Amino acid sequence: MQFLLAFIVVGPLIGAVAALLPAPPGLRGKNPDQAVLRHGVTVSGAILIAAIVLALGFDHDHPSKMQATTDISWIPALDVRIHLGIDGISLPLLVLTALLTFLCALYSYFKMPDGPSPKAFVALVLVLESGTLATFAVLDLLLFFLAFEMVLIPMYFLIARWGGAQRQEAAWKFILYTVLGSVIMLLGLLLIGLKSGTFDMVALATDNGRGLTSSVQVIAVLAIGIGLAVKTPMWPLHSWLPDAHTAAPTVGSVLLAGVLLKMGTYGFVRILLPITPDGMHTFAPYLAAFAVVGIVYGSLVCLALARPGSKGDLKRLIAYSSVGHMGFVLLGIATMTPTGVNGALFANIAHGLITGLLFFLVGAVKDRYGTADLDTLSGATGAALYGRAPRLGGLLAFAAVASLGLPGLAGFWGEMLTLFGAFDPARGLSRPAFLTFMSIGAFGTLLTAAYMLIVVRRVCMGEKREEPHRIADIQTYEFAAWTPLAALTVLAGLWPAVLLGLTDPAVQKLLAGGKS
Repeated sequence: MQFLLAFIVVGPLIGAVAALLPAPPGLRGKNPDQAVLRHGVTVSGAILIAAIVLALGFDHDHPSKMQATTDISWIPALDVRIHLGIDGISLPLLVLTALLTFLCALYSYFKMPDGPSPKAFVALVLVLESGTLATFAVLDLLLFFLAFEMVLIPMYFLIARWGGAQRQEAAWKFILYTVLGSVIMLLGLLLIGLKSGTFDMVALATDNGRGLTSSVQVIAVLAIGIGLAVKTPMWPLHSWLPDAHTAAPTVGSVLLAGVLLKMGTYGFVRILLPITPDGMHTFAPYLAAFAVVGIVYGSLVCLALARPGSKGDLKRLIAYSSVGHMGFVLLGIATMTPTGVNGALFANIAHGLITGLLFFLVGAVKDRYGTADLDTLSGATGAALYGRAPRLGGLLAFAAVASLGLPGLAGFWGEMLTLFGAFDPARGLSRPAFLTFMSIGAFGTLLTAAYMLIVVRRVCMGEKREEPHRIADIQTYEFAAWTPLAALTVLAGLWPAVLLGLTDPAVQKLLAGGKS
């Protein structure tokens, strides 16, 4: 198990280096570009298999216990250690990252985005995977920061070199926002480590803030929270996200929404809740307020983009929907209750599955029509995907109703548990305030349903018209890349205990100060 986790974290890095080397004569094939893309599928597939084996070997009777741990001294003077481990909180995120990266590699093998050499593309995707997996596996604050930063350069180049219109501006905006947030976060991490005498996240969580004064905790939560909020993204630090999604290639958008945003919310749960509970208690009402503003704001922008005549971009609309969905995650964390935090973790996974699928589908629509502009797509009566490409239209409608939180699909449980957590927040938090936040969040679900149904009506419905060229329905490679996401969306919706059974014991221990 120790070897498996280490392989999962380091394997993509080795694969990235190998992708840049000349291929051995027997593996070049007739098309070197396809050979390196096949290499990306092979490496990411091996990591996914390792993650599944790790999940099967995980002790499901004790999900609150750190498992598959590696603990090696790295910088003795600062007590920085190469400390890896997983529990019920990090395991689902680890598997989700491995799955989405493999599906993106598989999709790119058949539909490589326009841009420079596939060698660089495959290497960047694998480096991105390694950094994301390391973020969810490391148990040292400085190592967490290094892994957190490791994903920035690959994503910057994926947007800047393989993106669409205005990709340079979007890439620079992404890197500037996230780097500035990370510098402030580093100061908070150093403050915790120097004041407590250790950077070990397990030891700090067990101490539960007893070695840190309230003022230190407040400062640390403010500094670390800003860096995490930028990555999440929390309103009003979200403005880099729509530009990045609009400009990014399809697989870049899938990885950005599916896993990179989760790094921010994971940091809130893994670091701030257990290590600085007093500081979180101070800022929880403000975090909840920003969260619900983000829910309503994201939904209202989506409604405006979906309105006929607004020239709304479908990728931009899905990006703004992420601001609203991640608002529910932040609201659940702000309640500081097991119910709310479990809801946040469930919503994290559901958002990765559903929004990843939505970006795949929107990318396919854009490839077929040459645009993601809603007015151009829908024309006078609608794009009529049901009539022109019924499988594509049906899957897009499925993803849309999953995103709006239809009961029986994955999107429902996270939002419901988050609102339940806000109904009865942690002791010491203002219940009237959180009841207000709950009501605003519930109103946000109605707005989400409104704009998603408008999108379905405009893109999927309408009168089938004669077109100069035929629109292809779902291709075999698309079916292979999208089916796992759709199936897991249904599975998580019908059987939420699979995920909650992993997260709940770990969350209970986390909030109890390291005591099961």
